[in-house]
Order: sequence, then structure tokens, then C-alpha cells
Amino acid sequence: MRNSLIALVLCWFAGSSFATKDLTEEYLRSTTEAFLNAKNARQQPDTTIEDIDHFLSFIADEFIDEHIRFDVVETDKQQFRQNLIAKMKDEVHFSKLTIDQMLVGSNVVFVKYTEHAKVKPAHLDKVMEYTATNIMSLEFDGEGLIKHIRRHHG
Repeated sequence: MRNSLIALVLCWFAGSSFATKDLTEEYLRSTTEAFLNAKNARQQPDTTIEDIDHFLSFIADEFIDEHIRFDVVETDKQQFRQNLIAKMKDEVHFSKLTIDQMLVGSNVVFVKYTEHAKVKPAHLDKVMEYTATNIMSLEFDGEGLIKHIRRHHG
């Protein structure tokens, strides 16, 4: 009996160490807000590599990032990081992101947000100012990290 009880306790502890994160609505909302704040922080005049790494910390190692309108898909996290670092060469005057609406499912969040920015991309000769409302879906894995991003540009 004692051995059975010990085996049962050990199995319970072993099983709980592989448990997935509880993806409550509160967790998904707050993580989405933090992710979008990190997205905004990596698009500022004083952006640092630490800002980029913080942004990437919300994303699973195996992920898909789709820009639907432009038919661009990114799946390599190191390449994604390098692309974001390269964008630090852009001349950013300001960038502001505002969450307009959020719809939460069991492991997904659809967020409608408005982005207003003034930027001179390093590869262009002129400054661009724009305001765009976009919809993004964020699908979360069992660990609470983003595994699939779909960006629907306005």
C-alpha cells in the first residue's frame, strides 16, 4: 500500500510538471496587451536590442508570423530578430499603437488596433506618416507563448 501511494504521488508530481499554462481570458488579454506594448516599444526613436528581445520573448521558438496582405510568412526566430535589428536603421520620429478592441477565445485573441507613426525607412528617401487600423490574431500554445500571428493590414 505504501509503495502504491508513493508511486501515485510521484506520478502526480511528474504529470504536473508537464501541465500546460491555464490560458484564462485574463491571461490572454494581459499578455496580448503586453505583447502590443512591446511591439510599440521596439518601434521607437530610442529602441534598443533589449526592446526587441523583450518583444520576441512573447513568441514561441517554433512560430508562424503571417502578413496576409503582403503574402509574407516568417518562421525563423533568429532571422526575425535580425530583421528587427536591421529596422533600427530606420529614422523613427514617433510611433504610437492603441488597442481599439479585443475578442478572446480559448487559445486565441483577435485584436483591432490603430497605429500612428512617422518614419523614414532606411531604404527610402522620404519620411512617411501614416495612421492604419489593423486586425491581428494571436494563437497561443500550451505554454502561453504566441505560436501563430496573422496580421491583417488595414
